[in-house]
Amino acid sequence: MAQKKGLLEITVKSVILGILLSVILAAANAYLGLFAGMTVSASIPAAVISMGILRFFKRSSILENNIVQTAASAGESLAAGVIFTIPALVLMGYWTEFDYIAIAEMSAVGGIIGVMFTIPLRRALIIEAKLTYPEGVATAEVLKAGDEARGSKDGSKHLAMILKAGLVGGLLKLLQQGFSMWNQAAEAAFGFRNARGGKTIFGFGGDLSPALLGVGYIIGLNISILMIAGGLISWMIVLPIYSTITGQTGPITLDTANAIWSSQIRYLGVGAMVVGGLWSIVKLFRPLINGIKASLNAHAQSDRGVEMASTEQDISIKWVIGIVAVSSIPLFLLYLDVLKSVPVTLIMTVVMLIFGFLFSAVAGYMGGLVGSSNNPISGVTIATILFSSLILLLLMGKGSPEGAAGAIIIGAVVCCAASIAGDNLQDLKAGYLLGATPWKQQIMQIVGTVSAAFALGLTLDILHTAYTIGSETLSAPQATLMMSVAQGVFEGNLPWNMIAIGAVLGIAIIVADILLEKRGASFRMPVLAVAVGLYLPISLSVPVFIGGLISYFTKERTKNESKKGLLFASGLITGEALMGILVAVPIFVTANKAWWPHIGGFGWLGIVLFTLVAVWLYVTARKRNGDEL
Repeated sequence: MAQKKGLLEITVKSVILGILLSVILAAANAYLGLFAGMTVSASIPAAVISMGILRFFKRSSILENNIVQTAASAGESLAAGVIFTIPALVLMGYWTEFDYIAIAEMSAVGGIIGVMFTIPLRRALIIEAKLTYPEGVATAEVLKAGDEARGSKDGSKHLAMILKAGLVGGLLKLLQQGFSMWNQAAEAAFGFRNARGGKTIFGFGGDLSPALLGVGYIIGLNISILMIAGGLISWMIVLPIYSTITGQTGPITLDTANAIWSSQIRYLGVGAMVVGGLWSIVKLFRPLINGIKASLNAHAQSDRGVEMASTEQDISIKWVIGIVAVSSIPLFLLYLDVLKSVPVTLIMTVVMLIFGFLFSAVAGYMGGLVGSSNNPISGVTIATILFSSLILLLLMGKGSPEGAAGAIIIGAVVCCAASIAGDNLQDLKAGYLLGATPWKQQIMQIVGTVSAAFALGLTLDILHTAYTIGSETLSAPQATLMMSVAQGVFEGNLPWNMIAIGAVLGIAIIVADILLEKRGASFRMPVLAVAVGLYLPISLSVPVFIGGLISYFTKERTKNESKKGLLFASGLITGEALMGILVAVPIFVTANKAWWPHIGGFGWLGIVLFTLVAVWLYVTARKRNGDEL
């Protein structure tokens, strides 16, 4: 799309607003990821908030709003890279507390590398491959609608919708998390004495989180079904089979079910994720090569003096190479501080750059297929940590105490790069549809990344002081899994049988998905979506599935493309996540975990309110764009 002449793009107010939103959304998504094990794209709420604020200025434009959401969404994406990996260093005891400088260094450099790695891919994946990039398209549509309605009340109504839902999500989180009026989830274990004389154990439950309803609504029914299917396989099929075979004799309790799942069953997800990550790389190989060739050809034409439209101007490939080379220096020094060996550090720095590029491409491609909210970043991170651990085991030996920590740090940088890469291409897709200048968006992606990098260390410190990361409140499922994988390789106690079964299951799902693709089926089976369900507690998948059902019955089935449900779902997520941070602040300041009064005894109320919010989301999403909010 050609750029509209005279429109503001990068301005002082857009930079300031972009930085502020990047920091806020990074903190909110960090909480959501540590709590739920997943994060969601913040591009749309960032765009709506930007429109609501910039409309008070006499001069503002659609491209300026796009610049704001580009910087803001970088923060929430970087949060995923950080919280999926770095808490593992504390959980494994390598750090006694969060190292603010190291976190800022890993996340900032990893994020910048992610931006650089996607620049050669923009033309191939966005223009030539014509991938969907659902959040990018949705963001562009929201910005277009806001621009067309400038001077009307629509922009304010949309902002009011997010604020209203945010207050609801925040209030329920305050009652549950602050005042402990009800448990986080309604869950239970059940079973029976089997013919072998032992116990057969099942587990099931549902989290009472409005934010997870919103997550399910955004990702839709297809992915929600795959997630709940993974959860049912783990908790209702493999768990009872395993407990029967191993002859469990203790009481049938939720703690017993969780212990078996945590130490054994969840590794099904590891095997499935490794297979899924490798399969994604295989599928990407040809588009990857074509993208690099197209990018190099475009820059060669520019060097020969061929004038390029502003909508085709990326950061120069020479700058990309230079920035990546310079960024490798602090990473080398960071790795050297952990690994203590120059040759080993040099090898692992090169490994990180290779994995970083390959998995940034995977994340960018997967984001184009299933969106940023569904992008299985944890899958490529697990693959990175597993392979890095095996390489370090070969180079350093089994008894090395630094090996597992080194693998986690390498995985953290790759995870940050991949997270930012997937988000960057979503933003560039929106910019492509709006006629934005790519290099300006890429600059703002770096600005948002660096801003969030300096805020996430403090966020982790606050949350850890208040809730203890790794506890039931903030279980940090991905970070716990990353720790288990890295330590398991060096200690030799990984349940390889479960990983192998998960890998076989992953292969079967890939074959099924290929058959569905050949038949032209609308329902698909991306293996990484099932893998997410395999290694998350089933209580988290249940409300996501409910949100997916609401999405189906209000969008796909009725063909209602109203944005109201999307805005309401985004508000539930943002409000609950921000309240989680606010509840933590007084505990952090006073160092008193009992600062909030414990009320308790209102479990029924939590179920009732959760149900009412689900109904409210359904009713809101059924309203069409012309209806009153």
